[in-house]
Amino acid sequence: MAFDYKKEYKEFYMPANKPSIIIVPKMNYIAVRGKGNPNDENGEYKNSIGLLYAIAFTIKMSYKGSHKIDGYFEYVVPPLEGFWWQEGSDTIDYANKNGFNFISLIRLPDFVTEADFDWAVQEATKKKKADFSKVEFLTYDEGVCVQCMHVGSYDDEPKTVALMHEYMAANGYVLDISESRYHHEIYLSDPRKCAGEKLKTVVRHPIKKV
Repeated sequence: MAFDYKKEYKEFYMPANKPSIIIVPKMNYIAVRGKGNPNDENGEYKNSIGLLYAIAFTIKMSYKGSHKIDGYFEYVVPPLEGFWWQEGSDTIDYANKNGFNFISLIRLPDFVTEADFDWAVQEATKKKKADFSKVEFLTYDEGVCVQCMHVGSYDDEPKTVALMHEYMAANGYVLDISESRYHHEIYLSDPRKCAGEKLKTVVRHPIKKV
């Protein structure tokens, strides 16, 4: 049976719908950076998702070809994630979607090296005849965070964020969003197939002790 990160690491991908504090270890990701409204059909965000999944599945299916990755085991591609921010602010203005900056992400298994990643980019470029120059291998150490499962529309996230911030303050923490620590979302539902009120999204914010 294929290894499923959501099931094996429930503390990172399946938190309760009430806030909790967690230490997130260093992980490697496929990443694409961009700007703009994520709802624009021809925008940078929609394009980034296609790039991410092309590389993710090239790596996942590598065992069927000539490129063998040391330590490879069959796995379910982890969920899509996103780091989001707006210039000069440590909060998110959901009404100003055109002002978003983002890093779209998919977690890489630990056995994938940077050399394996480079091979996947070359392989996808050759097979799909597309430009993958925006795709990067990103190592990120997220550290101490407050997180919560949000159920509902993305635009309703401020209610969940408010609960998270109340919880962190009650436990002696303050928000630590900065140029290197971000508002983080992990998408457990496909909005093309799921009603808005049923969307499941892990919302995570970096924090530090007062």
